[in-house]
Amino acid sequence: MSEATGASDATRATDKVAQNGDSAPLLKVENLKMHFPITKGIIFQRQVGAIKAVDGVSFTMQKGETLGLVGESGCGKSTTGRAILQLYRPTDGQVVFEGTDLTKTKGEALRRMRRRMQMIFQDPYASLNPRMTVGSIIGEPLEVHKIGANKRERQERVQELLRTVGLNPYFVNRYPHEFSGGQRQRIGVARALAVNPAFIICDEPISALDVSIQAQIINLLEDLQQDLELTYLFIAHDLSVVRHISDRIAVMYLGKIVELASRDDLYANPMHPYTQALLSAVPIPDPVIESERKRIILEGDVPSPANPPQGCNFCTRCPRVMDICREQDPEFKKKSTGHYVACWLYEDEAQ
Repeated sequence: MSEATGASDATRATDKVAQNGDSAPLLKVENLKMHFPITKGIIFQRQVGAIKAVDGVSFTMQKGETLGLVGESGCGKSTTGRAILQLYRPTDGQVVFEGTDLTKTKGEALRRMRRRMQMIFQDPYASLNPRMTVGSIIGEPLEVHKIGANKRERQERVQELLRTVGLNPYFVNRYPHEFSGGQRQRIGVARALAVNPAFIICDEPISALDVSIQAQIINLLEDLQQDLELTYLFIAHDLSVVRHISDRIAVMYLGKIVELASRDDLYANPMHPYTQALLSAVPIPDPVIESERKRIILEGDVPSPANPPQGCNFCTRCPRVMDICREQDPEFKKKSTGHYVACWLYEDEAQ
C-alpha cells in the first residue's frame, strides 16, 4: 500500500472517530458468552461440560466504522459474529443494537431487527444454494421481509443490486455453478445488501479467493461502506488486509479479546504478548528490515476451549508468563486513549 493510500486511510479513521466519538454506539456487546454443552449418554443425556467458544467478549462499535476481529482458527471469531446476529442464542451477556437488546428480543420483533443486520459468509461455494438462480438467491430476503409492492419491483431491485456489486443484471437466471469464486462472493454481498442493512458482519469474506480477487472484493466493500454508510465487523486471518480496511482492531485468543486498539496504535505499539507474536509473523516488504526483525515463535498448542487453563488463557504459551498469570485471569482494562488490553504485565500502570 502506498504512502498516499496509507495517509488517506489514517485520515478516514480519524474523521470517523471525530464524528462518532461522542455519539451513542450502534452496537454494544457486553460480556458475551457462547458455551456449547458437552453431553454424555444416548437415551438419557446429561451435560458433563461445555465448550467455551466465546467467553466474556465486550466491545462497542460506532456507526460507519470497521472493527477488525483477528485471531487463530478456533478462537471464536465466527461464533462471536453469529451470536451477535442471534444465529446462535448466547449463553449469557448482552447485544444491544440501535438501543435494543437482541438477547431479549424474539419472534417478529427480532425478525424486524434482522433487516438492519446481515452477514457475508466465508465460503462463496457453500453459502449459495446450487438449486436456486441468482435472482432467487438475492430476491429471497426481499420476499421474506416483504420489500417491494410486487414481483416486478423485486426483480428490478435484484438487477439494481447486481449492478451495485459489479455484475451484469442479465445474470439473474444463471445458477451459482456458472460463476467464479469472486463473482459468487459478489452475489453474497448483493444478498446482504438486499434489505438495506446498517450493520454487516464480514466473516472472512476473502479467505477462499485468489489474491488478485481479494483486492477487488476489499475495494468493493470499502466503496459500499462509503456510499451506503455501512458499519462492518470484519473477521479475518490476514493481518495486512485487516490493517488496510479497519479503523480499530480486536485481537481474540481462546474465546476472549486480549487487546483492542485503533489500527495504527495496535501496529505501532502492540502490548499483549499474543498480539506481538501475531504481528511478528507479518512479512515486511523491505529485505533489510525483514532480515533484522526478530520473530516471536510461540511454543505448544492452543488449549482446548472445553478445558481452558486456570488464570490467563494465554499463560501456557506466553514467553513472558508470571506466577500470577497461572492463578488469576487479568481484567480487560483501558491502558491509554482507546487502547485496551488484558495482561498482568501492565496491571501496575496508571489507568
